[in-house]
Amino acid sequence: MRIRPRSLAAVFALVLALPLTACANSGGGGLVTDDADVDTTDGLVIDGEFIADQETYEKAKNQTLILYTGYQEANQRVFNEAFTADTGIKVEFVRDVTNKLSERILSEAGAGKLPADVIITSDFQVADAFDKEGIWEPYTPGPIEGQDDLLLNHGAFAKFANVAVTFAYNTQLVSKEDAPKSWKDLLDPKYAGKIGLTVGVAGGSSIALNRFVLQEIDPDYWTKMAALEPKIYDTGGARQQALARGELMVATAGTAAVNVAVAEDGAPIDYVVPEEGLVLFSFFIGKTATGQNKEAAEVFINYALSKRGQKVITQVGDYSVRADVDPPVAVGRPLPALDSDKVWIMRPQDESKYGPADAEIWKTAFNR
Repeated sequence: MRIRPRSLAAVFALVLALPLTACANSGGGGLVTDDADVDTTDGLVIDGEFIADQETYEKAKNQTLILYTGYQEANQRVFNEAFTADTGIKVEFVRDVTNKLSERILSEAGAGKLPADVIITSDFQVADAFDKEGIWEPYTPGPIEGQDDLLLNHGAFAKFANVAVTFAYNTQLVSKEDAPKSWKDLLDPKYAGKIGLTVGVAGGSSIALNRFVLQEIDPDYWTKMAALEPKIYDTGGARQQALARGELMVATAGTAAVNVAVAEDGAPIDYVVPEEGLVLFSFFIGKTATGQNKEAAEVFINYALSKRGQKVITQVGDYSVRADVDPPVAVGRPLPALDSDKVWIMRPQDESKYGPADAEIWKTAFNR
């Protein structure tokens, strides 16, 4: 369901508005297989973990959370549906790629008309810029109080999820036996013109993947890849749809996005855990200073960082940011533990250190 454009017309007058999407209460679309133990006798407690006091929860139930997110749309929808099923609080969200979403947020905030209560974004540089512009309202989620490694910029925002980047293949065009096993295998000439990538200049996934291949695989990796004339897409969704339709043989992909597509749409695709490892980067979550639904925002963020919320993230197919939550299962297979040699993690602070220079290398390779 989409809300009527006129209901937020005044708010979005200064920008090209994307529609707010409302999530139905379906408990996670079948991917979230376990029911939460919800106790509302004295506030909100989920699976034994305190989420909100009675006063906050009562106010939050009468609010509709407005979320701006760069998290993959299908994944975000599953998370939102689980949240609504567990809490009774409705969510309306806007989703766009990181650079476009950040431009919109900065524009609306500059005009004093940012309606979002909560923002989820990848790219530490973007989250840091929001902090400098006063967009965040510092907030420490109760479930991770004392876990300073999950809080950034003195609590201005927190880690939300660790997203795994790998590559996938179309199972109707490539057999499991013939599928590439390593990042180097993607440079095989047999994939010329049949490889899918996303634009590698913005967002946490691009920053992490650029650093990984340049540092761990081959400093000339993108130059060699460009020689194969891959197809480059603006969004991960468009890239994955092309892979599922058979327009591509292989493509970079997120484990969660593949998991959702296979589970919900029966997409003929599968992912690989490469010999050199998965590439992980973080999404960040924070409460805005201008949001009108502050209680709903606090409940949403507390839920997101609770053990229940983090388990929902792993059932979608991404990694939890909490050490006490098991690695995800995607397409029926458990992913490697965070401390294994099959997982390479991009530290948020290194995104600023390497991101701009690595993006220039990518642009030069692909003549962008």
